Amino acid sequence: MHKKGKLTVVGAGPGDLELITVKAIKALQDADVVLYDALVDKSLLEYADKAEHIFVGKRKGCYAFHQDQINELIVQRVQSRGHVVRLKGGDPFVFGRGAEEMAYAAGYGLEVAIVPGISSCISVPASQNIPVTKRGAAESFWVITGTTKEHKLSSDIHLAAKSNATVVILMGMSKLSAIVELFAKENKTDTPVAIIQNGTKEEERIGVGTINTIKSIVEKQKLSNPAIIIIGEVVKHRRQIIQIGRQYEYQITE
Repeated sequence: MHKKGKLTVVGAGPGDLELITVKAIKALQDADVVLYDALVDKSLLEYADKAEHIFVGKRKGCYAFHQDQINELIVQRVQSRGHVVRLKGGDPFVFGRGAEEMAYAAGYGLEVAIVPGISSCISVPASQNIPVTKRGAAESFWVITGTTKEHKLSSDIHLAAKSNATVVILMGMSKLSAIVELFAKENKTDTPVAIIQNGTKEEERIGVGTINTIKSIVEKQKLSNPAIIIIGEVVKHRRQIIQIGRQYEYQITE
């Protein structure tokens, strides 16, 4: 079948405008249409100043478009306009449904491409001096969605709670009580936890505690989505770096 136009699925990174890749910028500059999500900073659309911009974002309980409508819109715009960039927060292949959209477009004989993005699961903890692995603290890390398509807690969290790995949970704030209960059952009440809201952005906020205290910290600081939950000994690295900074009188963001 003759190919008409092209879909490029592009990762915008975790939120900080400077954390988008050069290749992503080039794709935006070449775009005829940009379909962008709720977590994407609109300032990035300035790179696509000659393109049509369509907001297709989804937030909990609020949908500009349902996924099947987005899929159909991609195909329609590729066939009628040419190069469509599907701009997504973080990396499109990490709980971003980028693979589904590419497969749908490819099924119509359309050319597809992917531009990976810097995933929030690694970069957001890093922005607060939390490594996902550290020698002597964590030999591996899990990245898990907090809520499945059935709106239930992922069964993988049950397995992760039994390990010594760092556990990074995306889209899990509504299930925080259940997550805490799981880790407490594994006798991990003293395990460090960090919750980072609006990671890498100017309005970034963080709460740090343990499995035993994190719920009260979240309530006190009124932390909410969009946020990432990091569970594991690596969270202690942040405090260590802050303390060293104070010792040598240089400023570390807290």
